[in-house]
Amino acid sequence: MSASTALRLDRVRKDYGSTTAVQELNLEVAAGTLVALLGPSGCGKTTTLRMVAGFETPTSGRVLIGDQDVTPLPPNRRNLGMVFQNYSLFPHRTVAENIAFGLRMAGRSRAEQEVAVTRMLDLVRLEGRGDMYPRQLSGGQQQRVALARSLVLNPRVLLLDEPLGALDKALRESMQFEIRETQQRLGITTLLVTHDQEEAMTMSDQIAVMNGGRVLQLGAPTEIYDRPKTRFVAEFLGTSNIFTGRAESTGREIIADGMVITLPETVPVGSEVCLSIRPERVRIGPEADGLANRIQGHLSGAVFRGAYAAYHLDIGPDRRQLFAYQQSHGPHGTLRYGAGVDCWLGWATEDSVIVTVD
Repeated sequence: MSASTALRLDRVRKDYGSTTAVQELNLEVAAGTLVALLGPSGCGKTTTLRMVAGFETPTSGRVLIGDQDVTPLPPNRRNLGMVFQNYSLFPHRTVAENIAFGLRMAGRSRAEQEVAVTRMLDLVRLEGRGDMYPRQLSGGQQQRVALARSLVLNPRVLLLDEPLGALDKALRESMQFEIRETQQRLGITTLLVTHDQEEAMTMSDQIAVMNGGRVLQLGAPTEIYDRPKTRFVAEFLGTSNIFTGRAESTGREIIADGMVITLPETVPVGSEVCLSIRPERVRIGPEADGLANRIQGHLSGAVFRGAYAAYHLDIGPDRRQLFAYQQSHGPHGTLRYGAGVDCWLGWATEDSVIVTVD
């Protein structure tokens, strides 16, 4: 293990009878970074987190924190902090008592507890609220208390299990930045489980996209988004326009949806190709001159979304839907193009990515 690796999963597998939840997963989390496990329900991300925490025992493989194999250790001997979706605060204890609970269980003196609690309240911006009870706090403030309680014992790794799922959209977005700021300020290694793509993109140094108990791709948010390796990653992390066809001619083009599409790289002639193009890379309008790839269709939907407009274009006899996001729109939020008209959709060759069909 590298000296900079704080957490490593070595061929970790988890079976429940004849069902495999996690398939021999390998993952390294560098010290001081935040890695998100992102995927749909049932992909194995929560099971993976619970194996790291010690709540589940791997069927095979090892969990290492630093150079220590903690696989056989119970949760209370792993020196981990964990924040749950429902916060799990003690309703009959004050904020200060909730934060100090782990210190008290560890036998720390009252003076040590007071110093540590004061430091944590300052860290999570809850100064002066130590005597309040959880019911007197907002959802965001309760989440900060749960975070402080997890950090007060200086854990080696912080585990976040869908920590913002119970909050409304505006508060959730605010807390994403707060938690990320706290994590970076402390330099604490963190593993986050989420099914929210925006949350993973906002908070993470790296994202591990999971499906079927496997990590399909691991990389920085920009890498995962701009260069997805599989169709699942392209469609799960954001929206993509997908074209499939067989490589023709010199291996630099395919025929899909009745048009010739230029590929961004050469592939073997005759091979099946799956191409992904993000909606914001697509241009839409009455003409598509100057673009290497273009197709005409019927504009079936147009929605104003503040910073951009989302257009839905139906193509072909089966009315397959493609998407285009355009920042430019008319004054006062009026859409440049309205539904019900025929128009062109096109993109530059370099804005497309060849992906693998899962």
